[in-house]
Amino acid sequence: MDKGKLTVRQVALFGMLGALTFGLKVAMSYLPNIEPVSLLVMIFAVVFGRKCVYPIYLYVLMEILLYGLGTWNFNYLYIWAILALAAYLLRNMKNPLGWALLSGGFGLAFGLLCAPVDFFLGDLGYVVSKWVSGIPFDLMHCAGNFVIALLLFNPLRRLTEKLYIKAQR
Repeated sequence: MDKGKLTVRQVALFGMLGALTFGLKVAMSYLPNIEPVSLLVMIFAVVFGRKCVYPIYLYVLMEILLYGLGTWNFNYLYIWAILALAAYLLRNMKNPLGWALLSGGFGLAFGLLCAPVDFFLGDLGYVVSKWVSGIPFDLMHCAGNFVIALLLFNPLRRLTEKLYIKAQR
């Protein structure tokens, strides 16, 4: 059914989902490293396949527009793609515990995934010290992602699948 072309409804859906992702992250920004983005990236990858890049990178663009340019922008360009690819490869998994483990593991590894960009800013000592000092935040990121995915992955996946079917008409 999906031949690669975007329908007007898909453009609207992807725009709304990218904006929703951004809005939810901003609304939850008072919680340190507790965010819905990881969950939504996984759902977008599972439901939309390669078209997941539209809502994901609209979210990234909105982050850049609000917070400005910084080295963290480079991290977002590849880190969300890594999570999306992992979720896509596991798209047939139905167990919410599996999704929670993927999301929690991603949160735990987030600081380490930022290391390639950090390496361009300093030496190995800088990279290691930055990563080690961020471990408490990665632990919070892990716990938050785990709980959010455990509770919300399956219901949000079903809802997103219904929305996508309607958008393909």
